[in-house]
Amino acid sequence: MDAKDLRNVALLGHSGSGKTSLCEAALFTTNAVTRMGRVEDGNTVSDYEPEEAKRGGSIQTTLVSITKDSTKINFLDTPGYDDFMGEVVSAMRVVEGAAIVVAAPTGVDVGTERGWNMSESARIPRIFVVNKMDRENASFSRTVSDIQASFGRQCIPFQVSLGDAQDFKGVVSIIDPPADIPAEVADEVAAARERLIEAAAESDEDLADRYLSGEELSPEEVISGVRTAVMAGELVPIIATSSYPEGIGINEFLDMTCSFLPSPVDGRAAEVATGEYQSDAGSPLAAFVFKTTADPFVGKLSVFRVYQGTIKSNSEVWNTNREQSERIGQLYLPKGKNQENVTEVTAGDIGAIGKLAATLTGDTLATRDGTVKFAEIKQPVGYFRLAVTPASKEDLDKMSMALGRIVEEDPTLQFTRDAGTSETLITGLGDAQIDVALEKIKRKFGADLRVKTPRVPYRETITKVTNSEYRHKKQSGGHGQFGHVLIRLEPQERDQGFAFDTEITGGRVPKEYIPSVEKGVTKALDEGALAGFPLVDLKAVLYDGSYHDVDSSGMSFEIASIQALKQGVGDANPVLLEPVVKLSVTVPDAYTGEVMSDINGKRGRILGLNPDDGVTLIEAEVPLAEVQRYAQDLRSVSQGRGTYSMEVDHYEQVPPALEPKVIEEAKRDKEAESV
Repeated sequence: MDAKDLRNVALLGHSGSGKTSLCEAALFTTNAVTRMGRVEDGNTVSDYEPEEAKRGGSIQTTLVSITKDSTKINFLDTPGYDDFMGEVVSAMRVVEGAAIVVAAPTGVDVGTERGWNMSESARIPRIFVVNKMDRENASFSRTVSDIQASFGRQCIPFQVSLGDAQDFKGVVSIIDPPADIPAEVADEVAAARERLIEAAAESDEDLADRYLSGEELSPEEVISGVRTAVMAGELVPIIATSSYPEGIGINEFLDMTCSFLPSPVDGRAAEVATGEYQSDAGSPLAAFVFKTTADPFVGKLSVFRVYQGTIKSNSEVWNTNREQSERIGQLYLPKGKNQENVTEVTAGDIGAIGKLAATLTGDTLATRDGTVKFAEIKQPVGYFRLAVTPASKEDLDKMSMALGRIVEEDPTLQFTRDAGTSETLITGLGDAQIDVALEKIKRKFGADLRVKTPRVPYRETITKVTNSEYRHKKQSGGHGQFGHVLIRLEPQERDQGFAFDTEITGGRVPKEYIPSVEKGVTKALDEGALAGFPLVDLKAVLYDGSYHDVDSSGMSFEIASIQALKQGVGDANPVLLEPVVKLSVTVPDAYTGEVMSDINGKRGRILGLNPDDGVTLIEAEVPLAEVQRYAQDLRSVSQGRGTYSMEVDHYEQVPPALEPKVIEEAKRDKEAESV
């Protein structure tokens, strides 16, 4: 298919706004399916994963291809929930236009704002689809006012609705009005038409001059002017639909998509790291993998967009990122849970390949001598962490493989090992994303994994200088064991770590045993006296001791040093230290007070406020123990409009009032592990 006859469009909007239902209605209206599925019944083409049916909403981006007259539309149906934002970011990289879906009963929501902001950042033209017009409390005019108040007067209705809610029975086009306009909306259509003509004229100097001089513009000139303005992002159409049960306005939505959103030839250029491309099927291949699906039977399924050239089944391509060849087997056109076999995918179109050996999301597929390499996807970074444990020994054997595969599928997830607590951690954007990942792991790879809040990597230190003496003496026939040390323990400045020194004179401890003393002291740092957390920020000085000519050995001095340190720490007023994170929160100004109050309630210290164009960056220091579930807390206090980042910055003493509770919890954890 020629690239000019293609449209790649992201469906954006709040969770529950009806994006998936819109796809289903579009498939049914164009006879691509014979029966319209329902999200509530879990039988739509787009939401085909069991986890989606269970939750009643999308958790991943799905390709839905529709042919309208001679134009093929690739809709990318994206999730509306925050935790799956990585899927939306990936989809936005491969489209030229967006349809922002708004539920008529509820109007503009946080997901609407996010869709608008992402479209603005990507500099792509968009249309608003006011969906669910048949529902109770639906009002097209109220939603239009809401959209205009939120995003500006360049958002203009291209239709007038015939009725609202249960009385919604159709739409009347303003851009191309019918000859027989219903009397009840004739005045409204005339007024809206005048506003549209004025907006069209503003997009073209020649049209503007003629319009201002009172000359009437032809319908073709109006449509041309409007199209120019929409493509430039200077005009944003608003239309009305009802997906169920009759698909009212769906044909008009598809016509609008074909007529006013750009093709790959007209749209914005993709981000490239090197080289240039043109949307020409005859040029050397340049394709971009924007999504990976892990499947235990098919293996990896890589979903890609061809920007230049043609990719063919049973061929060979070059992965520019990995610098290695990839064998292309069967090409597919994904259709929900099914795939349609195709022999080739041409410039501008989207397809999928199974079982690529090395290719990951964000990779470029090209010819070996090709110059084009696309920029990698800047995925959102998650800071919500949970500790992962296997349910059984059998699950332990599968855990690393399964976590590795799920991270390939969702690059916003990562799994690591925390050296401080020896826990395996999975990190993502929120709890729902991690829940879904674990459900997929169990279903696809048969590994049953459990999660819990990670342990906080507390530390222990000392607060006063103390001397400690220990004599290790053992006689059991033959050579005995003898090691005698006197060690001084000194507190160090915070984050100074551990230091060892010696003040031995006169060979009181032979120099060949001093490394053993240091080794023993270092070993004993692993477990403090209060709750068994590692010891930090102290200095151990060997200042005296004695030895036996026959019975002394390196091992004897190591044992003596371990016991001397343990004994001395208990006498040096040990205290607990906790990790403190640097927290950066960006929220709309209206929520700044609530967020600051929440941080203060978490024992946080506000370091600074930086207002900027309606949002404020709040910088703070907060104990890690208080922000283990900050993804949920921020979502709650900012109505989903806040973003944050955090990293461990330093350690501070745990307040004395909280210390007994931490010690008690640590003892309980140890007892649970030993069972």
